[in-house]
Amino acid sequence: MNIGVIGINHNLAPINIRENVSFTDVQKIEAINYFLDRDIDEVVILSTCNRSEIYIQAKNIDEKIKFLEDFYERFFNVADIKEYLFSKKNTSAVEHLFKVASGLDSIVLGEDQILGQVKDAHDFSMQLGSSKKIFNKLFREAINVAKDIKNTTKISHQPLSISYIGVKFIQSKIGKLEGKKALLIGMGKMNKLTIKYLKEEKLDTIYVSNRNHGKIMELESKFKNIIPIRYEDRYKVMNDIDIVISATSSPHMVIRYDEMPKIQKKILMMDIALPRDIDPKINKLENIEIYDIDNLKDIQDKNDNKRKELAKIGSQMISEKIIEFIEWIDSIKIDPTIESLNDKCLEIREDTLDYIYRKTNLDNRDKKIIDKMLTSALKRLIREPIINLKQIKDKGKREEYIKLIEELFEL
Repeated sequence: MNIGVIGINHNLAPINIRENVSFTDVQKIEAINYFLDRDIDEVVILSTCNRSEIYIQAKNIDEKIKFLEDFYERFFNVADIKEYLFSKKNTSAVEHLFKVASGLDSIVLGEDQILGQVKDAHDFSMQLGSSKKIFNKLFREAINVAKDIKNTTKISHQPLSISYIGVKFIQSKIGKLEGKKALLIGMGKMNKLTIKYLKEEKLDTIYVSNRNHGKIMELESKFKNIIPIRYEDRYKVMNDIDIVISATSSPHMVIRYDEMPKIQKKILMMDIALPRDIDPKINKLENIEIYDIDNLKDIQDKNDNKRKELAKIGSQMISEKIIEFIEWIDSIKIDPTIESLNDKCLEIREDTLDYIYRKTNLDNRDKKIIDKMLTSALKRLIREPIINLKQIKDKGKREEYIKLIEELFEL
């Protein structure tokens, strides 16, 4: 199969490691081109707030996985990074991707956001030409099985997004949120969900700030008590709020220690971004407590047990899809033989037409008719053997037939 995955995710690595191995789009392009130049046939890089994973298809997969381990160490220059890396190959790598796409390997079991991120990662590689026949099939199957699991189990209908858990975590720390004031930084999917959950808790005011101020202006008409503020004014409201929730895609800190004003009352800051948005040194300041994604692992909701039951159904569906994918991988081993048969037919066609045209005096119309008839006859000659070859399930028997065909036709 020659498929592998290597990387870092929330299962093994703490947040301070994960945030240092997050790929920007520019770094993805650089890394993918680097791999393609080194005998790796196909590459997809999946980089999210909780994982940085490189999927590859190449010969000598064990050797290439070792190569990627060294790459992570050099590319990100993070000490002792290898102790946090995981790697899987062949069936285990396929299973891992299917579980990732389905949300069965996420902090929040069954979450929806990861499916879009897997699609985006695959699309990115297709545009670069680093996802070809095998990975196009693999990632399409991963996306399809994820959709099937969600439709069958309704696992994502249990309200357990990162945003939901973050709000529940805040409640566990400061009690009822009714009448409180919050500042949200960033206007991506997570904070849009966060607004929904905060509104249900009847906060007094929700300030929203984003680098692109235009993106948040529409919120005023949709929600009451939402106040857009300019990004450069985010520190000015710090002494008027109880909660800060930051979830941007910025590669840099958006709340910095050296820019913080003196805080007169207690503020809880929830950083659900990766790389982190909030400077950890701010935790040393008086009246401020900071929490991040890793803290949310400790407060999985009671509904998580229900999700685990649904995840077992999803895992069974994945097992069935893996078998189908392995069968497909085995079936494409006949592709070179089929291609050689087609080439042989093309060679016979060209030789035959050349002989007929030299021995006869045909007009263009007759030449086209003979060409069409000969091409059709040759296709009919190899059609049945190809169909029968594809239908053979016995791996050993199929390989025996492939060898026989290649010898008989001198392919």
